Amino acid sequence: MMRAAVYHGPGDVRIEQVPIPKPKDGEVLLAVRRNGLCGTDATEWAKGPVMVPLHRPHPASGHVGPMIPGHEFVGEVVDGVPGLPSGASVSSGAGVWCGQCDRCAAGRTNVCRNYYTLGLNAPGGLAEYVAVPVKTLRPVPAGVSVDSAGMAQPLAVGLHAARRAGVRDGDSVVLIGAGAIGTFVLAGLTRLCQAEVTVIDLPGAKLERAGKLGASHTLPAGPDIADAVLERTGGRGADVVIEASGAPGQFENALRMVTAGGRVLAVGLPKEKPAIDLASLALREVTVESTVAHVCDTDLVPALEILAEGTLESLLLDSVIPLADLVARGLEPLASGAVDGKILVAP
Repeated sequence: MMRAAVYHGPGDVRIEQVPIPKPKDGEVLLAVRRNGLCGTDATEWAKGPVMVPLHRPHPASGHVGPMIPGHEFVGEVVDGVPGLPSGASVSSGAGVWCGQCDRCAAGRTNVCRNYYTLGLNAPGGLAEYVAVPVKTLRPVPAGVSVDSAGMAQPLAVGLHAARRAGVRDGDSVVLIGAGAIGTFVLAGLTRLCQAEVTVIDLPGAKLERAGKLGASHTLPAGPDIADAVLERTGGRGADVVIEASGAPGQFENALRMVTAGGRVLAVGLPKEKPAIDLASLALREVTVESTVAHVCDTDLVPALEILAEGTLESLLLDSVIPLADLVARGLEPLASGAVDGKILVAP
């Protein structure tokens, strides 16, 4: 038996004793060392189920009922397989793809027709052990701390978003939102290209962190922020605007800030449906893109390489908490918006 967090419904996550999972063909058992918490976990706990298949089987994973959450985890291989010896430290991409459909054939495994995510659609890493498909695992490089490695999956998501934004060297970029996911997108942007990036958020620690991570400029959010960006760009607008906050009205601001022929990338999930001025989009030929998850083969290893530098851990890590404190020190403050950095759980 092992200890695990088990999701039973909105506001109901319990620490329970459950059987240790038995790996299927193509899987290994990991002893979980860290599992990061993200806004999706907090939303499922506070208002779900949204993605957790609590009442009907998930079409790809087949899981139904109470479930172990956690999709940002790093652990040690318990019983080794070729290429992954026992005791190896590995990070999981958590998303599982079939490798057989047309989306997988095109290299877009994150939108696989049979995609599912450990911790959202199948048992995940908020437990002492988790069974994981080998193809989602990548070795943690020597010298990378377990806390840094615990951020690899969300950083891979940020890298994928940065690629989807299509930013080129010399572009002017506006990034709305400097929370955890915005920070990971910024880290991806600074890795992939040489662009002038302006980050927008409320005044304080998040903007200070953005400056330390390579933002060219920071601007405090406010009701006239779109006008401020237009003024800063001489009225033309930014080449690319990335909306990573999900805050009300910010996607509309992103559309106002972008230049004619520019691109807007939707990262943050808005709590309210945005009001989109389609006439303005069409007349300015603005491209709107979206992004979800990451492509494991493309993004997870580069994420680990960035984390090997150590900067993100020092700037982004909020706390490491025990499994017993998951709700009080993890999900509750995350759901209330009281956390600026990353919370990791040590099962």
